Amino acid sequence: MKLLLDSTRCQGYGLCQEPAPDLIDLDEWGYATVVAEPAPGAAEDAARAAAESCPNSALKLER
Repeated sequence: MKLLLDSTRCQGYGLCQEPAPDLIDLDEWGYATVVAEPAPGAAEDAARAAAESCPNSALKLER
């Protein structure tokens, strides 16, 4: 699985980091950066929750 970030869609809400703090960091302005790839299991579930929490669909989980 790969967590993809479309930085042009990110508005800096930071909602995606709450379910996936090990996978996503926020920069000094609150914009997301993907720092780790989700592993099968709990990390994959967290990545999916992060993608679903983004109101602008800036994150996508892809196989």
